[in-house]
Amino acid sequence: MILDKETAKKTAELLLQINAIKLQPQAPFTWASGWKSPIYCDNRITLSYPAIRNFLHQEMAKQIERVYGKPDAIVGVATGAIGIGMLVADYLNLPFAYVRPEPKKHGRKNQIEGHLEPGSSVVVIEDLISTGKSSLMAVEALKAEGAHVKGMLAIFTYGFETASENFEKAAIQLHTLSDYSHLLEQAADTNYITTQEQEALQSWRSDPANWGQ
Repeated sequence: MILDKETAKKTAELLLQINAIKLQPQAPFTWASGWKSPIYCDNRITLSYPAIRNFLHQEMAKQIERVYGKPDAIVGVATGAIGIGMLVADYLNLPFAYVRPEPKKHGRKNQIEGHLEPGSSVVVIEDLISTGKSSLMAVEALKAEGAHVKGMLAIFTYGFETASENFEKAAIQLHTLSDYSHLLEQAADTNYITTQEQEALQSWRSDPANWGQ
């Protein structure tokens, strides 16, 4: 869910500006899943730009307080959301931890790194939502350790229907600073893409698994 249209468009503008998001409908990318995609998103690039990372983490912190109230801790999902999650936690003066995709195979064999008090209320930070499966696995790991997950906030989502279904099934509230619809709107408004490219980009999201075949 998007809370603020202007924030959504500003976020999209910044991500396009530094090529954290690339739109190439004429020369699509190939994802690890094998899908052909006219978009590629790597929000970790934002950490290299102080003004942009400050905008993002401050907006995320404000939205957390607005939607969830102040939790006991902020938790990032490894690896993409560790940096931005830590900045959010610092801004809110809250403890920070992060969740690995799976437990370590050595040492203490932790999946959750950092200290969380039993029963802590947490908000989970993500950089990008595609299907939501890996994000929700992090949620399950937190719940297994006794944390109360108030919800999740991400920088960007592709807005796939399957993601909405996965979050609804898990009963986890998801908010994002920006999404695919606002990205295309911003890109069209600034002539970053042509009308023909916009149509191709819109058609991709309706059937991403078969697009470009």
